[in-house]
Amino acid sequence: MDYGLTEEQMMIRDLCRRIAEEKIKPVREHYDETGEFPWEIVKVLADADLFGILIPQEYGGMGGSVMDNVIAVEELSKVDSGIALSLFATSLGTDPILLCADDEQKKKYLPRIAKGALAAFGLTEAGAGSDAGSIRTTAKFDGDHYVLNGTKQWITNGGEAEIYTVIAMTNKAKGARGASAFIVEKDTPGFTFGKKENKLGIRASATRELVFQDCRVPKENLIAREGMGFIVAMKTLDYSRPGVAAQALGIAAGALDEAVRYSRERHQFGKPICSFQGIQFMLADMATKVESARALVYQVARWIDTSAKDLSKMSAMCKLYASDVAMSVTTDAVQIFGGYGYMKEYPVEKMMRDAKITQIYEGTNQIQREVIALNLIKEAAAAKKK
Repeated sequence: MDYGLTEEQMMIRDLCRRIAEEKIKPVREHYDETGEFPWEIVKVLADADLFGILIPQEYGGMGGSVMDNVIAVEELSKVDSGIALSLFATSLGTDPILLCADDEQKKKYLPRIAKGALAAFGLTEAGAGSDAGSIRTTAKFDGDHYVLNGTKQWITNGGEAEIYTVIAMTNKAKGARGASAFIVEKDTPGFTFGKKENKLGIRASATRELVFQDCRVPKENLIAREGMGFIVAMKTLDYSRPGVAAQALGIAAGALDEAVRYSRERHQFGKPICSFQGIQFMLADMATKVESARALVYQVARWIDTSAKDLSKMSAMCKLYASDVAMSVTTDAVQIFGGYGYMKEYPVEKMMRDAKITQIYEGTNQIQREVIALNLIKEAAAAKKK
């Protein structure tokens, strides 16, 4: 389908496709097996200026388009979503700065990120996943600093990123209204890293604990003002969920490509299995799901780029739908490959493992359904008052 991409967007797509095929595909199995962080690929992405996609030109970036970012993440994820996550997770860590930081903070950090400094977003804790209002990490004001104490869990790019945006409680008595957002640099005294997780999928991506023990953060690193942390976090997730959707879309599209190719090459009963109606119907359903997911993800990304308000419902919809499509399509791709699909030497078993996390992180799909339903009810109530 022609989605009306601009010339620049087609260049981004083609560049990412070439990097994925030439640089990532030959090493994806190695990084999946070892769980090493793919610094050699990160350098390639940085040299191609891809970390500047979401950064406005005034801060050294390419313009700050969500649609551009979605295109890049999708193309890279077709080959390896774990490696692509180094780029997307940096976007997630950057979003609080883009959306809510003051100009001095933007001038200090955004040019570094545009040149390839990795970023990460520190929200989740052992007892605060979907319930983001239950975080326990604290930040106490002390002179010219805030002193952070606590542990963040399952942080993508953890230990590898240079710049972290962290949500901590400045006033526990106020609950979610007592949370605040901070920028914390990797070499800050009192900031260390805990366990690196051994994961089912996206194994090339680092997922690690952030540990704060009397970590002194300059007061200038407070984003917005005290008590705005929960709002910063929710704005960030509304803005970033199309990126998760793009990752899921890329996984699904890559699995579909592999399934179509294999179905033409694999012969049974003297003919290619793509000639069997059962396989054809599966491929048709997979392709329809992928294309409908792409249409929704692209449209939501473009809508966000118009500075649209009240993003929660549509952002949740595209993340929900694309991730469910990724799980469905990759499972069917493994089925089409048969016994070979279950073997690690073929890429679709990895794609199926990678797909699962897209239904879980940045808000489980059960939470996305709740967000969508609550917005529908609110809209209906507002319409009735008119």
